[in-house]
Amino acid sequence: MINKTFQKYTLLFSLLVLTISCTKLEFTPSDTISPDKAFRNISDINLGLLGAYALVNETTIGVVSTVSDEATFPTENTVGNSDAFRWLYTASNGSVTSLYSNNYTAIDRINRTLAGLDALTLTGADLVTGNRYRGELLALRAYFHFELLRSYAPAYQTGALGVPYMKVSIISYPARDNFEVVVANAKADLIASKGLIPATFTDKTRITKVAVSAIQARLALYEKNWADAITYSNEVITTYPLATKAQFPGIWTDANDSEVIWKAKRVGTTDSRIGDSYFRQTGGIVLYAPAFKLINTFDKINDLRYPAYIKFDATRTGTKSQYLVNKYIGGTSTTPGLADIKLFRTGEMYLIKAEAEAESTGDAAGDLNALRNARINGYVNATFADKATLITAILDERYKELAFEGHRFFDLKRRNLPVQRLAADAVNASGAVTLLTTQAQYSLPIPVLEISVNKNTVQNPGY
Repeated sequence: MINKTFQKYTLLFSLLVLTISCTKLEFTPSDTISPDKAFRNISDINLGLLGAYALVNETTIGVVSTVSDEATFPTENTVGNSDAFRWLYTASNGSVTSLYSNNYTAIDRINRTLAGLDALTLTGADLVTGNRYRGELLALRAYFHFELLRSYAPAYQTGALGVPYMKVSIISYPARDNFEVVVANAKADLIASKGLIPATFTDKTRITKVAVSAIQARLALYEKNWADAITYSNEVITTYPLATKAQFPGIWTDANDSEVIWKAKRVGTTDSRIGDSYFRQTGGIVLYAPAFKLINTFDKINDLRYPAYIKFDATRTGTKSQYLVNKYIGGTSTTPGLADIKLFRTGEMYLIKAEAEAESTGDAAGDLNALRNARINGYVNATFADKATLITAILDERYKELAFEGHRFFDLKRRNLPVQRLAADAVNASGAVTLLTTQAQYSLPIPVLEISVNKNTVQNPGY
């Protein structure tokens, strides 16, 4: 570890010295490719864009499941990340910090591609395509920054530390922008994006105009901008209705993409498999199993989500977990665990709208009941005594509906609630049953290398 860290420092220092030297001597660096050479035509722009899409991955899903109350750490897991599950992570733990470098790498690719696009003179069909590409790039830039903000902001409120919002690719020492600055920049990128992506573009493996609305709705939820949350979630719901009861199970085996707004496509035998990466490993080891707390929330007989999300295997005995995450099992026996990552779904939009309505005015109970009716056989509409009861019900529904999709930890944090596990889920957690909102690990740490190299950044409190 020391040797690897030293190599990273040496490389960064060398790059900085090279950059400074080139600046002073006014030489053109010979070890980089300028945008006018890397991006010579519209096809090159698409390659740059695809390079950014390639970094949309399942890391957030794994981290959220590990550190929240979604999953448990079974005895058979002798290779998994126990430090994250036991809330013993520090700024040196790659399991909770890798998202930082991944997303800034993606943002760097986006900004370089945008610079290349700016340098091109496009006409006709290429101009139309170039405008769409610009829209996708701006939306991706907002998305990656928002994912960073969800993960590394110590609080989701005005004045809280956020992350640097990078609009150009330069070697620099950016300070952390506040939460509201990141939100404002992301909103501006999304608005600009929406005006550039035509409504006729409907490829769900890329960002469409409707996908922009979905990102805007989620961002508004974190901003507590209830009016925007309702407006944007409605835009999505109008275009993509909830899956029918017959369609819903097929979403998770990739038999159909009903109500899927944007997904990260997984194909062949080389793509990363979230089923193997976080929940099961080749060889049959269960790394993380569904938490008993989560299992107990479902109507196991009538709720369509229970068999779609969770599998019970009585043949697994001894120290093996009999419960498995079924959500990413994939569609064929030859590629288990290889399933498209559903980044945004209409089910989430109903819950965003319901929460925003509960916090303002509107038929929040109606939206919650509509979602439950679509998921639960024989469901009878519920009534709620007051706002607090309704919001608790919505949060509990998010726990079930969005399980293993990368939300639970952030949902608790949005509501300033502790992570509370059942004792049965913490058997192998060295007593990690409750993570209080005052503990350092309630926020993920900025990577130690970033703190060491960037003289203008600061660590989250408590680390």
